Amino acid sequence: MSVDAKIEFPVIEFRSLDLERGTDGWHRLCNKVREACETFGCFEVVYDTISTEVREEMFRLMKELVEVPVERKQKNVLPPPNYGWVGPGSHVSSLYEGFALEDVSNYDSVKNFAQLMWPEGHPRFCDIAHTMGTQLEVLNKLIWLMLIDSYGLGDDSLKLNYITIMRMMKYMPPPPGENETGFFPHTDKPVSTLICENQIPGLEIEANNGQWIKLTNLSPSSFVFVVGDPLMAWSNGRLKSAKHRVMIREDKDRFSIAAFVFPNKGTIIKTPKELIDEQHPRVFKDFDFMEFFSFVFSDPARTRDSGQLLYEFAALTPPVSN
Repeated sequence: MSVDAKIEFPVIEFRSLDLERGTDGWHRLCNKVREACETFGCFEVVYDTISTEVREEMFRLMKELVEVPVERKQKNVLPPPNYGWVGPGSHVSSLYEGFALEDVSNYDSVKNFAQLMWPEGHPRFCDIAHTMGTQLEVLNKLIWLMLIDSYGLGDDSLKLNYITIMRMMKYMPPPPGENETGFFPHTDKPVSTLICENQIPGLEIEANNGQWIKLTNLSPSSFVFVVGDPLMAWSNGRLKSAKHRVMIREDKDRFSIAAFVFPNKGTIIKTPKELIDEQHPRVFKDFDFMEFFSFVFSDPARTRDSGQLLYEFAALTPPVSN
């Protein structure tokens, strides 16, 4: 499919004067966030609370991380289907390498990861990764709060116990004439995701017309917020679960960071009753998040079947074929 340059991808600036809850600026911001998530399932958020210095240092440290010996990388293990280190030539892509840092807002968890990679320890990595991971978690909560307020809901309507897994990724340039797919098209199975990159583009979003939008001019202070399948279910289908991919077209290594929200075991995803009415009949059954996550990854083919799996798993009626 071609890319339609005429489609205007939403860019929303989170100015500090608009972040006071209950103000006119806050309500305008909430509506912009909701509209972007309903139309695209994602948006670019300009958020300078996370400093460019922290971001740049995190990417510098990631370049150190990918240079550690393979036998240490292999110690980064999480229970399936989360995985830990994923090396080049995996099911993802021959261009991809990724590490998973579990519960990144917990300093001890970050320290444990660092000691696997650098047995002598790496205090600088721990401080920067923990700082960035914690700030990303704060930003995610802020966006959730905006969605809650935009729908006129109470704070308890999207109150989950969860951890944030920060995945640190490297995409290598493809050999001339070879496949340029860094990550296949998919929707996210965690509740929501925040993505940032090292100013080398690659992330693409599928619009409603089936065309792909290249995100080529992201600000150095920007992150991309992505609605996951469970958040779409929570909203009774009002929010769109964004299909996205990574395409590598430059001859430089591309580094990116994604912070995924994973609810704790036993968490039930349910739609607030306020989001169900005659115009919006109930679409999804209540479901256990971990059962859905395990369902997706129990069959490797399902990881590439984006857009229909939630309907197959939790819909009240079968999806309409496109």
